[in-house]
Amino acid sequence: MPIAALHQQLADELWEADRSAKPVAPLTDRHSDLAIEDAYAIQTINIERRTAAGERVIGRKVGLTSRAMQELLGVDEPDFGVLTDQMIVEDGDLIPISRLSQPRVEAELAFVMARDLAGPGVSTATALDAIAGALPAVEVVDSRVADWKITLIDTVADNASSGLVVIGGRMRPVADLDLRLLGVVVSRNGQLLDTGAGAAILGNPARCVAWLANKLGSLGTGLQAGDIVLPGAVHKMVPVQPGDVFRAEFAHLGAVTVRFSKEGPA
Repeated sequence: MPIAALHQQLADELWEADRSAKPVAPLTDRHSDLAIEDAYAIQTINIERRTAAGERVIGRKVGLTSRAMQELLGVDEPDFGVLTDQMIVEDGDLIPISRLSQPRVEAELAFVMARDLAGPGVSTATALDAIAGALPAVEVVDSRVADWKITLIDTVADNASSGLVVIGGRMRPVADLDLRLLGVVVSRNGQLLDTGAGAAILGNPARCVAWLANKLGSLGTGLQAGDIVLPGAVHKMVPVQPGDVFRAEFAHLGAVTVRFSKEGPA
């Protein structure tokens, strides 16, 4: 099969899996010769399908930013996915769990870009200067690959396992924050679940923005003013059960709440 046709076939599989909330077998189990370039090509097909349907690209998410996750998947750099306006959920709104395949939650910062930024040569300091501020957020990650049996190739093709993003309403300038020490306490249904701090993300969350700007620059694009960037989670992702309510309380930024409906998958 020509490589372009294979990209389209696998993109179609992931698209249908997303629409039906029925995951597919890992792509790499069936096509072991897929490379990272193939994965991003598959991702791009479905992002273009989203924009053709009227969705608007509003930013990027960076994944695999913790040493533990990189070691788990045997990689030495992060990956990225694309965020659209249809992925945004307002703080506290109820999320129908039936629209998701295998949801898990991660508390994260959400950066808003003050100006355009693209590599090469973007440093952490350059990235900090280009960020308008940080908001509290929770990413609802989701995998269209069965049982989360993902390699780097699988997750990139699946838009870095993107699902939904819940963003709080209070933004503070990053100049007022020590992002390395910025802590978060995560609870589920009122019970303490986990804690984390910014240093878990490549030592500094802004370093993830620098990596992303350089990566996008190598692909001929970049970040734009107003874009949202999720730099990665500071704790282990947590599986979701129907009716769960998660709360992430960030130092200096306040809290964000994520609520899931009680009905099970359709």
